[in-house]
Amino acid sequence: MELESAATKTLTSRERTYVWKRFKKQWPLHVFVGLGMVFLLIFSYTPMFGIIMAFKDYSIVTGIKGIFTSDWVGLRYFEEFVNDYRFVELVRNTLVLSFLKVIFAFPAPILFAILLNEVKNMAFKRFVQTVSYLPHFISWVVVVGIAFSFLSTDIGILNKLLVTIGLIDQPLDILTGANYFWGLAVSSAIWKEMGWWTIIFLASIAGINPALYEAAQIDGAGRLSRIRHITLPGIKGTIVVVLILTIGSILGGGLVGSNFEQAYLLGNDINNSTSEIVQTYAFKVGLADGRFSYAAAIDLIQSVISVILIFSSNTIAKRVSGSSLF
Repeated sequence: MELESAATKTLTSRERTYVWKRFKKQWPLHVFVGLGMVFLLIFSYTPMFGIIMAFKDYSIVTGIKGIFTSDWVGLRYFEEFVNDYRFVELVRNTLVLSFLKVIFAFPAPILFAILLNEVKNMAFKRFVQTVSYLPHFISWVVVVGIAFSFLSTDIGILNKLLVTIGLIDQPLDILTGANYFWGLAVSSAIWKEMGWWTIIFLASIAGINPALYEAAQIDGAGRLSRIRHITLPGIKGTIVVVLILTIGSILGGGLVGSNFEQAYLLGNDINNSTSEIVQTYAFKVGLADGRFSYAAAIDLIQSVISVILIFSSNTIAKRVSGSSLF
């Protein structure tokens, strides 16, 4: 027993020494991870104590202390939002816009990555990839300004061109028409975010063993056959993970273009019937009317639904494809 105890202590000491040496060798990586954890703690986890505001009659004049001392109202604000006369319209606009992005904007970077992977001219491939992901770094404010320059009924280049060549008799109210908003939001999201998400799928394609393509080509498989039987199965795991995250953020559209920024910047009194979504409604009610508890209740409902969507989509993906996020 004494020998076993001594051997265990020696092994533990060696493990500690190994871990410490490895830590000293990788200290820059630990610093980066530590900073990321501090960022999440300060900006993601600490503000979560404000959730209690959704269940209280909070007033901003009471300050932070009022979050805990305000009168408890339970589910009053949740019931108020569900019974709001715009509830159905807000949920419809949010879901339709998000599902349209999942249908059209989500597959776009996958197809674009496959097309770029088939390009043999490396200089042209790098140029196209660089140009395609640059819009990601442009703010939505600038994107809306660009859209105004091209689509405005007064100075829009596109409208002037269509009128000049005789395709339309008068300019189209694309920026203000309610019937155009969803298409405008989806197309602008594709233009802005497609190149950025293409990087992820290109990296996944790069991890596929080149010998598989060579063997398939020797066996006489064409380009489409190689894409179907090698490329797509090779990036299936990445597609599933990104799809799960996309479905989880379906109420916010975070992975395929921000629904909030698009709706807030492109929305107006004319197209309000299709542009007003849950996030913009909560923002306007919370700040403009000062109803912070009501806005917190709306956002909490949205967050709970997002968590349910993530877990359910992950479970379905795991059973259907064998790939999942966790």
